[in-house]
Amino acid sequence: MEPIFVLVHSPSVGPSTWHPVAEQLAAAGHQVRVPSLLHVSAGEPPFWPRITDAVRDDLGKIPTNQPLVLVVHSNAGLFLPSIRSGLEHRVVGSVFVDAALPARSGSTLVASPELLEFLRPMAVNGMLPRWTDWWDESDIAPMFSDPAMRQKIVAEQPTLPLSYYEQRIPVPDGWDDQPCSYLLFGPPYDDIAADARERGWRTAHLPGAHLHQIIDPVGTARHILELTAGEV
Repeated sequence: MEPIFVLVHSPSVGPSTWHPVAEQLAAAGHQVRVPSLLHVSAGEPPFWPRITDAVRDDLGKIPTNQPLVLVVHSNAGLFLPSIRSGLEHRVVGSVFVDAALPARSGSTLVASPELLEFLRPMAVNGMLPRWTDWWDESDIAPMFSDPAMRQKIVAEQPTLPLSYYEQRIPVPDGWDDQPCSYLLFGPPYDDIAADARERGWRTAHLPGAHLHQIIDPVGTARHILELTAGEV
């Protein structure tokens, strides 16, 4: 049975960051799901269980004997172990796309102390501005080649509480006992890709900025399929 590709976006942005790749995978004959995590920050922390619930709920009508490949972007990578542990479906592969890696066991901080130091002055009544408002235009512009797509992604972004980045996510033992792989776009994730190689994972490099999947969905989909070929 061919697996369904489940494309999980960073909670800092929205599902539109995966839609172009989903279209390419579907055009190639694959089943694809793109769960929305846009409302996971509603209410009090912890937030990570709502991310797991959102993915599980999106798959609610999919038979549990249907295998899955989880594909995570950016800080969605930190939630992959908890997502996997909350699913009844069998996960046969995981692909981290320019993504943060969870700890091998124990728990993982969503943000480093350095990032929290950067974020805290931005918070107003505990809420942060949208992710694209954190950076200068010179940092953001290279991530977009199409003004309409930029407008869509920027407008879709949620505003997250600072407490989202202060949370610690549990890492269940054995979460990486299926084939894992890493697709790097570029800095600052090159060190993380090196960590993936040290873990013995398949890795690939598709040069681009952090949202390169919206600029080159064809290449991104191709690399995802190549990284999972023969393993799922």
